[in-house]
Amino acid sequence: MTQTEPSRTSGNRFIELGVPGLLLLATISIAWAAWSTKAASALEAGAFVTGVICVWLVVRQSIWNFPLGLLNVAAYAWIFYEYRLYADSGLQVVYFALNLIGWYLWLFGGENRTELQVQRTSKRELALIAVFVAASTAFLWWLLGKLGGAAKFWDALTTSISLSAQWLQSRKKLECWHLWILADLIYVPLYISRGLNLTALLYGVFLCMAVMGLLAWKKSVTTWPIAKSFE
Repeated sequence: MTQTEPSRTSGNRFIELGVPGLLLLATISIAWAAWSTKAASALEAGAFVTGVICVWLVVRQSIWNFPLGLLNVAAYAWIFYEYRLYADSGLQVVYFALNLIGWYLWLFGGENRTELQVQRTSKRELALIAVFVAASTAFLWWLLGKLGGAAKFWDALTTSISLSAQWLQSRKKLECWHLWILADLIYVPLYISRGLNLTALLYGVFLCMAVMGLLAWKKSVTTWPIAKSFE
């Protein structure tokens, strides 16, 4: 072992544990400050903290992200409904169902009902997802116009991208992180425009953690043999 290997290992452990720990500490502090100054409701502050913990657990491929995720999406379904972001509110209901599906698949979706491993997405599925995002965005944009929703196009687009990302994440597909990064880049200014400043900050943290998730999952990705037939 060379002298540089211990320092490299220590550096990796700090990135894996220290950085998320600092983000969590900052998250709790910000949530407390926002709630105590009435800049956010207790529900939004709590959802802010549980959201960050949940994403960190996904990055770590921990199965405990699912029960916490169910609580988090239930909270945000109500928050977004109050702010007339109807597509995002409805999206949380779908997230709830996908979390239940993902919980099962992560435990038993592998070969011979074993734990699911990180995999790549086939080119065919990526093409289908692109078609879905376009069609879903057009439909939701029309529907939100009828319902009087705010930020109709951007709400529809982020909803469609997020649905696709959650579907891939539920099946441990590496490319889910690319979609999460894209969605978060849009979500941050969208929520700022609606006065959801704490939630906007949360999605800024999500953006950072999505990049961390992409890098972490790349290290453990395996090639899905069946996917080759779809290329």
